[in-house]
Amino acid sequence: MRVPAAPPDATQQPPPVSFAEAFFYWLKLGFISFGGPAGQISMMHQELVEKRRWISEHRFLHALNYTMVLPGPEAQQLATYIGWLMHGVWGGIVAGVLFVLPSLFILMGLTWVYLAFGDVPAVEGILYGIKPAVTAIVVFAAYRIGSRALKNNVLRALAVLAFIAIFAFDVPFPYIVLMAGLIGAVGSRVAPDKFRTGGHHGDGKNSYGPAIIDNDTPVPAHARFSWGRCIAIGLVGVSIGAGVLALLASRWGWDGTLTQMGWFFTKAALVTFGGAYAVLPYVYQGGVEHYQWLTGAQMIDGLALGETTPGPLIMVVAFVGYVGGWTRELFGPDLLPLAGAAGASVATLFTFLPSFLFILIGAPAVEATRGDVKFTGPLTGITAAVVGVVLNLAAFFAYHVLWPQGFDGRFEWFSALIGAAAFVALFRYKVGVVTVIAACAVVGLGYSLVF
Repeated sequence: MRVPAAPPDATQQPPPVSFAEAFFYWLKLGFISFGGPAGQISMMHQELVEKRRWISEHRFLHALNYTMVLPGPEAQQLATYIGWLMHGVWGGIVAGVLFVLPSLFILMGLTWVYLAFGDVPAVEGILYGIKPAVTAIVVFAAYRIGSRALKNNVLRALAVLAFIAIFAFDVPFPYIVLMAGLIGAVGSRVAPDKFRTGGHHGDGKNSYGPAIIDNDTPVPAHARFSWGRCIAIGLVGVSIGAGVLALLASRWGWDGTLTQMGWFFTKAALVTFGGAYAVLPYVYQGGVEHYQWLTGAQMIDGLALGETTPGPLIMVVAFVGYVGGWTRELFGPDLLPLAGAAGASVATLFTFLPSFLFILIGAPAVEATRGDVKFTGPLTGITAAVVGVVLNLAAFFAYHVLWPQGFDGRFEWFSALIGAAAFVALFRYKVGVVTVIAACAVVGLGYSLVF
């Protein structure tokens, strides 16, 4: 892959980027995008804004602010947005697909190893160390979201109510999102100051030199709002989703596993406000409790695998789909890996298809509403509720990790120590997620070999 040389003078605008050059960058990003959304966004900023100067910081942040209020993985949507802004619809599709595709294949391979060899003592030991680390990561995620989102007592109370609703009364996650959005909509009119969002990630004043898409670069023709273009893209996207769902239903019926996966993950994609940690309780409720595609313990293991692979964390849905296809033996007991791959592919397609439509249809129109409290109020309420939902997820993980046989069983004190150390590493010393998981895996392996 040819890496473009930096302009000889920082005051010069870089040369235009070809579609092929952008393709290879997005492919590279798909293999190295570790670190969760914050790390992935930082990586894109450093490469695209600071080094290559494909897009100015102001335009980068403008795109990021939009993706932050959408359901779905914001880092993947940001890549789709920038690819679309640079090279149109196909540029956005390539950027978004390549952000996900390497992770899908890597996760399918790891899930196969997990299901085929998960009872090997060494693998069990590694997972023993990773599980408390994942619990610490979820707690830390709740802290990070809460510190940014809960700016006043009204929003803090909303987070508490959301936690009580899902923890004590088992209210489905979509209902919590709906109620929080309604509260935010009403609150933005009654007490707008309580539901006003602040700026995100700075104001874009820093300059790294002129960019190809600079602050004053006119909006390209393909990025201007057009009802005809929106309708056409919407029809194509809906046709793809409905067509695949109809094909699955015609082969296996509406109650078939793959059909239900397609329908379930479509709904999941529409309630992923707040990122992957927010939608995991909904995926747990559906995948574990309702459909019983996998167990609660397997769900924790899937999150651990998702944390150690590149790509958006929401790719844990591929793990859920793979395990569901495998355990249901969709194509018979001799084709378990193929069944797993089919489940993972269906889960991934229906999870990410709405994200592409949100960007390719909504970006030209929705950007004009940024900063208007009437539009941001409901999303502020939803984000506050997400904090309570994520805390519930942390409580669920902690229970299954520290008391694997229930409260009547023994307390896993060593798991508690690993989890506490992982949280301190994340919170106090700002250690990366992958590093923390790797260290905890080594500790767990060593503990299992000794004891």
